[in-house]
This record gives sequence, structure tokens and C-alpha cells, in this order.
Amino acid sequence: MQNGILNGMRVIEGSAFVAVPLAGMTLAQMGAEVIRFDRIGGGLDAGRWPLSPSKESLFWAGMNKGKKSIAVDMKNPRAKELITQIITAPGEDAGLFLTNLRVRGWMDYETLSQHREDLICVTLTGDRHGRPQVDYTVNPALGIPHITGPEGSDDPVANALPAWDLIAGNMCVSALLAAERHRLRTGRGQDVELSLKDVAAATLGHLGMIGDAVLNDEERTKAGNALYGAYGQDFVCADGRRVMVIGLTDRQWRGLVRATDSADAMAAIEARHGVDLRNEGVRWTLRKEITAALKPWFAARPVAAFRDEFDRAGLTWSEFKTLKEAVATDPDLGTDNPMFETMPQPGIGAFPVPASPVTYSESGRLPPQPAPALGRHTEEILGDVVGMTDTEIAQLFDEGVVESPQYNSARPAA
Repeated sequence: MQNGILNGMRVIEGSAFVAVPLAGMTLAQMGAEVIRFDRIGGGLDAGRWPLSPSKESLFWAGMNKGKKSIAVDMKNPRAKELITQIITAPGEDAGLFLTNLRVRGWMDYETLSQHREDLICVTLTGDRHGRPQVDYTVNPALGIPHITGPEGSDDPVANALPAWDLIAGNMCVSALLAAERHRLRTGRGQDVELSLKDVAAATLGHLGMIGDAVLNDEERTKAGNALYGAYGQDFVCADGRRVMVIGLTDRQWRGLVRATDSADAMAAIEARHGVDLRNEGVRWTLRKEITAALKPWFAARPVAAFRDEFDRAGLTWSEFKTLKEAVATDPDLGTDNPMFETMPQPGIGAFPVPASPVTYSESGRLPPQPAPALGRHTEEILGDVVGMTDTEIAQLFDEGVVESPQYNSARPAA
């Protein structure tokens, strides 16, 4: 197998939920050896939905691609020693730890760095005070559900996509690689900490949304599927299908006007208000009049009547689909896309599995790898990373300190 750009790096992961598992998986897809430890029987993610028809977790299969897995009895003092040895094992490219399950006095930087001075520990917390948070609590706390949903509705709308988790996961990757670069130059490790709520709060600040709330008297409200601050709107077509069209930039706007033969209607709006619709803020302010002018055009046509024309014109648009429809019809979600490969996941079945969306000119892109069964690499990790003998490993299995499906199935009956 070809080498990834992070080939040789070893990262230990103690995690649950989305952000940190995503960070570990992202590093694994770039070639790092990522070792995930879980309690025997599975941690918080072992059975997380969605599930396959065989009732195996598709979440586990998705978030742990390419990782190695060790299963230990986390309540056993010997197991804690093993985890410490794995995290702090020697090696120039080792001593890297990702977690959102910090345990003071054991699984924290202060304790672990006593075993390895140049340890890098990246910890994601819920908020900066150490309180637990998830995407579904951070979002309401910061006001996003009150600007999401149908115009005129008073009901807050949560988002099915865990945006802050996804951003935080990739910030964990950036933080770990930056700290590792610092260690290469100085020889010093460090404790790196970020919180899910701070990631979300910073993002709102970057987007100008905090400044908007502080400086402007008028509160931002729901706008349905309209694109805030410019023009973008959904339309129902003659076949009952719904499309989203975007006129954010001047080029996008001019292309949409040409494709819908609506130049005269838009000129009439401009003349009526004495404005120029080339200004995206003006398009936002007059979005309802623009939509009223465009609505009959879409209502008179099925999507098939303008799909090719819109594509040839380079318009920014898409058709609303269910996830099942998208998987069945969009070649970007299957093996026509070189990022995907149909491969069997043990206990689940075969389906398209993505590799990293990033390609590198020098190292290419590693093919996707299945997620491991819980404890799949226990023996290998104890031998190669901790340096234990076969006899010592066997004793740990016999005492129930660790577990592996291979070891248990290979043992002769008593």
C-alpha cells in the first residue's frame, strides 16, 4: 500500500461522539497510525445510530475507518497502566494524544507528561468551564435555531448536521499538527485545549454575526431557504420537484436572469425602487419581489426542461433530494467518484466508503480502509507498542484485563 503524507506518525485516541473520532479518522486517512482504546464491550459509540440491517453501528464504521482498536477493562488499574504506556510510548513520531474524555489524575496532560516530557495532548471539552456540551446544546445556546426555519415561524429549528462538531474535529487535527511541528523545532511537547462552544462562538464572530447582534438594533430573523444577504431561493417546479438557485455574486445573478429570461422583470423592479440589483444587499432587501417575478417561470417547467441549460450556463443551482435519492442518483456519492470504493465492512455488508477528500501531488490519496472490530488489534498493540511478550499478553487476556475477538475465538475450549 502507498504511504500517506503522515506515514510513520502514531496518534492515540480516547474519544466518543463526533469531533474527536472525526479528528482521529482524518489523521488515519492521511497515513497516521491511529490507535483507539475503548472499554471491553464497547464505549459510548459502539452502538450509535444509524444502524445497519444487522444492527451494527454505521456510525462506528464511518468514524473509525483505518484505525486500530484495543479493548481494555477501564476499571482495572492494570488497564490504566497499559493505556498510559500506549499513550507515552517512545518514538520520535509518537507521544500524540487526542481526547475528549479527560480524566484528571490519570488521562490528562499533567499526569501523562510525567511519563513523557514531550507529550502532546489535544483535549476537546464541552465549554471553557469544563461543562459537557454537544452540538444540539451549543446551537440553541448561541441562537442559531432562532434564525433557522420557515419565515414567520416562532419555533426554533435544530440542524441535523452537527456543524460545530465537524469544525471542532478538524480544528483538533490542525492543533495537533501545529503542536507537532513546534515539537520538531523545539523538542517540547504541550497541552492543547479547545472547547466545542468556543469553536462555535469563534465561528459566529468570524462570520460577523456577533457584531451584527451587538451593533444593530434589528434582530436577524428566519428567512426560510433564502440566502441571507444576497439572493438565493427555492422554487417548486411543474413536476413538483424543488430546486435551489443562487444569485450571490454578480456573475451568478446575471446568469440566473439570462437563463430565466427575466431581464425585463428585474429592470422593472429596479425602476420601481430606484436601485441597482447588481448590489447583493439590494437583492436581499427585494428578495420577495424577485422571487415573485421568477416563481411563474419555474412553476411552468419541470426540472428536466432546464437542467441541461442551467448546467451549460454554469449556474449555481441544485435540486432538493432525499438522502436515498442523492445516493441513488448523484455520481459524486458513489464509485464514479475516485474518492469512493465499494468495500465490505465486517458484520455490516458492502457499501460505498469514502477515502480522504484531499489529494496530494507527492503522496496521492490512500484507499479507504474498514473500521476495526472492537479490540481487533489488542495483541498487536500490546506487542508492538507496549513491548510485551506473548506470555505477558496471554496473562492479560486470561485475567480479563484486555479482550480481542481473534484471541477469544482462537483459544481452545477448556
